[in-house]
Amino acid sequence: MMRSWMRGGRIGLLTGLLLLGAGLPVRAAPDPTTEAGAAPLTKDAINAATFREPEEPARDGKARKPERAGKPGKEAKRPDPLLIKVQVLLDRARFSPGAIDGRDGENLRGALRAYAAAQGLPTEGKLTRALFDKLEGTSRDPVVTDYAITEADVKGPFVETMPAKMEEQADVGPMRYTNTREMLAERFHMQRDLLSALNPDVPLDKTGGSLIVAALPPTGDGKVEGAPLAPKVARIEVDKQTKRVRAFAEDGRLTADYPASIGSSEKPAPDGTAKVNSVTFDPWYTYNPKYRFKGVKTRKKFSIHPGPNNPVGLVWIDLSIESYGIHGTPEPEKIGKTESHGCIRLTNWDARDLAGHTVKGAKVEFLEK
Repeated sequence: MMRSWMRGGRIGLLTGLLLLGAGLPVRAAPDPTTEAGAAPLTKDAINAATFREPEEPARDGKARKPERAGKPGKEAKRPDPLLIKVQVLLDRARFSPGAIDGRDGENLRGALRAYAAAQGLPTEGKLTRALFDKLEGTSRDPVVTDYAITEADVKGPFVETMPAKMEEQADVGPMRYTNTREMLAERFHMQRDLLSALNPDVPLDKTGGSLIVAALPPTGDGKVEGAPLAPKVARIEVDKQTKRVRAFAEDGRLTADYPASIGSSEKPAPDGTAKVNSVTFDPWYTYNPKYRFKGVKTRKKFSIHPGPNNPVGLVWIDLSIESYGIHGTPEPEKIGKTESHGCIRLTNWDARDLAGHTVKGAKVEFLEK
């Protein structure tokens, strides 16, 4: 639950304030990973992206097996239009790749494995022609679209400075977003750097600007009311090995699969089974001194207001094991890549999706292998 709370860094915040003071527009920060001379990331290129097996001639003149896209160990220098498309399609199918970033990584490979298994295809964790065709067949709608920045997007309100120490966050008040970029990236399930890379010249401090965003139903930060949505989730699997959380309907059908941060060496995730006691949207976070989290010096109990930057994000799914739950996070880009304080951490949008379908009393199974 601990994190670096300075969204974009102190330097970025100071620069933004100076620009505002000078009357200059604040623009989406350029993506530092964009490769010089590379073709721009355009809406048309992403929507039209298709899978092709790369062909590589062999020096000895013999035929060489084509290398498949998504091979581990080859980190892309810039977002790949094809991988953006694949990630959006996976998200729509409820096989979450986490924060959409257009790059290969374990969250993407985990989502590809899960989706392939559900389709009866080889679970290699790589993008293949058969897998891409299945995904593309689920939706013919554009995967990225235009979004006009509204007055409400610009006005906020935002938390200008987020304290690094958890005990100091109790005095912040509502744990709102820190800026428009953070808010819009989360709303459309995107990594902030990808939002910037797609929109390098769009000022985020003015209404009416047109952004390219993932074509997904926007995730708001309001409270969700009412009974669980269909398909209702009656069983949840927390897979410690794959770092994935799977949701199953009452008839045993897999309905969703999400990347997760699960436990730590300091406080491992539990074993065995549990059940869902309750679901709370927009939860308060209360620190218990007996946890003795690293970096928290106080020995007194304190509470932190609700909001997307709350230590447990926008959702708390309370489990029958004391002090354990499934919850959101203020740092979606770290899901599946860092440890948690024992609980099961999802992106805010995945946590909201799971919570919106989960019934009280749902069985939760912790899997070791």
